[in-house]
Amino acid sequence: MRRLLFILAVLAGLVIAAALIIPALLTPENWRSQIEQAASEQIGRTVRIEGEMGFTILPAIEIRAGNVSVGNADGFDEEPMASLSELRLGLALWPLFSRRVEVDEFVLVEPVIHLFQRGNQNNWTFGPDIGQPPAGGAGDDGFRRPGALPFEASLRDMRIENGRIRFTDGSDTTLIDGLDLSVQMASLDEEARVRAAFSYNGEAFTVTARLGGLRPFMEGARTPLGLDVRSAPLRLDFDGHALESATLDLEGEANFQTDLVRLGRLAGSPLPPGSALRSAAATGRFSMRPRQIAFADASFRLDEITATGGLEVDTGRERPLITGRIQIPMLDLNPYLPETQDGGAGAGGSPLSDEEIDLSALRLVDARINASADQLRFGDIEASNANLVIQLDNGRLVADLSRFDLYGGRGSGQMVVNARSATPSYTINATLNGLQAQPFLTAAAEYAGLSGTGNFNLDLASNGASSRAIMNSLSGQGRFAMTDGAIQGINLAQVIRTLQTSIQTRTLPSGFGEGQATDFTELSGSVNIRNGVVRNDDLAMLSPLLRVAGAGEFNLVEQTMDYRLNPRAVASLAGQGGDDSLTGITVPVRVRGSFAEPSFSVDFEAVLRELASGRARGLIDRLLPGQRPAEGETQAEEERQQTPAEQLLRGLLGSRQRQQEQPPEED
Repeated sequence: MRRLLFILAVLAGLVIAAALIIPALLTPENWRSQIEQAASEQIGRTVRIEGEMGFTILPAIEIRAGNVSVGNADGFDEEPMASLSELRLGLALWPLFSRRVEVDEFVLVEPVIHLFQRGNQNNWTFGPDIGQPPAGGAGDDGFRRPGALPFEASLRDMRIENGRIRFTDGSDTTLIDGLDLSVQMASLDEEARVRAAFSYNGEAFTVTARLGGLRPFMEGARTPLGLDVRSAPLRLDFDGHALESATLDLEGEANFQTDLVRLGRLAGSPLPPGSALRSAAATGRFSMRPRQIAFADASFRLDEITATGGLEVDTGRERPLITGRIQIPMLDLNPYLPETQDGGAGAGGSPLSDEEIDLSALRLVDARINASADQLRFGDIEASNANLVIQLDNGRLVADLSRFDLYGGRGSGQMVVNARSATPSYTINATLNGLQAQPFLTAAAEYAGLSGTGNFNLDLASNGASSRAIMNSLSGQGRFAMTDGAIQGINLAQVIRTLQTSIQTRTLPSGFGEGQATDFTELSGSVNIRNGVVRNDDLAMLSPLLRVAGAGEFNLVEQTMDYRLNPRAVASLAGQGGDDSLTGITVPVRVRGSFAEPSFSVDFEAVLRELASGRARGLIDRLLPGQRPAEGETQAEEERQQTPAEQLLRGLLGSRQRQQEQPPEED
């Protein structure tokens, strides 16, 4: 027994002596080059250790190296792919004999990593196909599989101090700076925690993650997973699980909020200036699988627009495809419309803008979304109960409104915005039935001069890069049919009743101005639109007293009108203070000026021609200058027997004769 104890004591002494003597014998000059060569051969890159080195075995394995660098791949920059000022590694010795790795310390101080992408080559792929992207795709079985970690391990102190990572593809550069990271893990089967703080392209981020166990995760088992990201551009919380799978499949409750302006700038895709696309948020059941991200039973917010429903994103396409169904209490599109020159939305009577509309966002993603909106606002137009199907494909947006309620009526329509070419194009077709015209026209064009219930059909097309260019190129056609309404600002019956006096005095008849109106039972016609000018030539209006035809133009760009109304009395106006003999006479009224302040005038010459060629034709010979009254009839008696229409015609002809007989003024 004494001999056995002696032998064990000798062996222990030899081990201790070796542990003390060997590190002293293996000076950096003796083993630095061998380590560099072995590491270089292993990864296929040149490895350099230019700083101080240290190595001890007892009581634990400790390795220290300073100024370590890893060379770049062939064909890339001469600067190292990676470098660090110091590496420290501490391992418990005795657990290694039982296949257990206990890392007391693993620290990388000031690591700097340069990543390059050039075409289909990169500098971070190691192995026989250095510089080529790793193979993968639909047939990849994933990285999580049983038996992935057939050992035991713990990490007491794993850190990165003040790291720096730069990625460039030749045009854009991404920079992670000031990286401080720590990892703690008592064992492969216990919870692991990661904390990181860094600056990403100038924005400060803090990240905290927890994993229910590295071994179950790597072996494809269902594993608890949590993530918390804090920054000014993005705030993200996830509480769920990595699912049983060979790939990174996640499911859980998620909440994110983002400042879209800062996030777009951070991603290298700045958003256009304006009031739209400022912020977004979502909360709900989140899941992620290969090529698919989904939010179910979720609430969403874009700026002031809120919605509920579900969305899925297919990330395995050239552009992500968003599909889903959402319900929106209030869809206010005004912040997303092109601004007018006075800063308002491009609707109504406000001046149009020449500023180019940025539609680049339509080319970022594709979409197929069914949406319903309790309220819909476009400019000053307000609709309700709208069902909308949105399809976006490579910059071409198709919005189908299968139904919507609008100012007492109901409609349907389709809008297409095609931003695939340099000059965007637009088409709109719509059908509106039972529409209350006055509130609609007031909201759409600040024109309150027409009331009634009507049916409308529109088929419009346009193109242009600004709201003014769009309106300048607007073309198409439409029809309208209205009942039980009125034309505001003019009382055509009153115009005809006071026509006799106004023609004799050459003044505007009464019946024009605020508070005046011409009622109708039916009003119909068609419109042709060319380059922003609406033309109507077949207006037909029916009322118990009048028949009115009309023709003229409305300039939507300049917001002016030039229109001619031709009212004709078809019933006696005598009982209303009018002249029964003027029944059947057409009195042309011209409406000109801006939509907001139109002016009215009467075409007296046309009235004269109407009187001369109509029912007064039999009086012409008797009333022409130089004709004498019939025998036994004095001129005064004749005038007393004439109808007001005859007296009116005589007055007009006499006025014209006096103008012709008046001698010219001498110079």
